[in-house]
Amino acid sequence: MNHQSIFNPTLLAGKKALIIGVANERSLAWAIAKQLHAAGAELAFNFLGDALERRVRPLAESVNAALIEPCDVASDEQIDQFFSKVSAKWGKIDFLIHSVAFANREDLEGRFVNTSREGFKLAMDISAYSLVACAKRAEPLMAPGSSILTLTYHGSQVVVPNYNVMGVAKAALEASMRYLAYDLGEKKIRVNAISAGPVKTLAAAGIRNFRGMLHAVGEKTPLKENITADEVGAMAAFLCTDAAAHVTGSTFYLDSGAHIMG
Repeated sequence: MNHQSIFNPTLLAGKKALIIGVANERSLAWAIAKQLHAAGAELAFNFLGDALERRVRPLAESVNAALIEPCDVASDEQIDQFFSKVSAKWGKIDFLIHSVAFANREDLEGRFVNTSREGFKLAMDISAYSLVACAKRAEPLMAPGSSILTLTYHGSQVVVPNYNVMGVAKAALEASMRYLAYDLGEKKIRVNAISAGPVKTLAAAGIRNFRGMLHAVGEKTPLKENITADEVGAMAAFLCTDAAAHVTGSTFYLDSGAHIMG
């Protein structure tokens, strides 16, 4: 399958990209994967359970993925097994794309103050700690110039009704990204985040009144329009190139300027 790219199709030739978190063809992780593939990178994917495998495998096969393996980021054992397979196949990775978040539906409704202890721990574990866990396993496989990228949302910085515990988890994710950038910087491994505006994805479907939120954000932005998943993919691909060689520890807003509005 051919995917149009704004980049030279050989720009990332020979590079290896590990994509964690594709759920379906509307995932931001998939939009990133398409752009990396179009620029010449070789890809590997994880999936969680049989239901997601049925969605992920055809997509991964369409870009000639080198690996399509199970990995639950809540399990250190599964993460170890996954990265062992990646190491055995490739010996190295150049890019780690982390696009994983989860919270119980009941914790994304009503009042944040009612978040349960278990619900809070779950959201933090899957949505924030998983970046740390994956970066730890990726580090030995990464050479200078490699890049780690995660996805966040402005609900980490301001209150977005019905985002609740996910906003707190995304704040922890962004702080984790900065500390990882410091730790891995001496090895010239870069760590960044993209704070994307709302896009219709499987994850977004779990947020109450998401359609209303999408419309309101589009009207509020300086550019008077929402973003697309492909635009997230293009920015991610740029951050993986040598043009971003000295960019690390940063959160990049791709939201038509919504974050500057009061």
